[in-house]
Amino acid sequence: MLLVFALVEAQTPKSNKTTIQFVVKGNCGMCKERIEAALDKPGIYKAIYTPSTQMVVVTYNPTKVQINQLHNLVAMVGHDTQLVTASNVVYANLPRCCQYRDGSCEDDDF
Repeated sequence: MLLVFALVEAQTPKSNKTTIQFVVKGNCGMCKERIEAALDKPGIYKAIYTPSTQMVVVTYNPTKVQINQLHNLVAMVGHDTQLVTASNVVYANLPRCCQYRDGSCEDDDF
């Protein structure tokens, strides 16, 4: 019986989860919702954005998603990251309270 269990365990792939964190520019609760929704994709298990620290923590499967894809997903919804700058057109369409580049609209009420 022990031998059967050892064989099954050897054939079962190990959990392929990696957790990283990186800077994402944003201001408020709407930014949090938008960033987390952008990262709600297959291969991404969890993403939590904290506006006060401007950090997102992402747990994902590195065999299905690459780090640059995570940054691109966030930039595509208007938020700059350490690696990718959102397009000016997408950024300009963010609600005013979410426009973080000029620093004039910071919201501490998360």
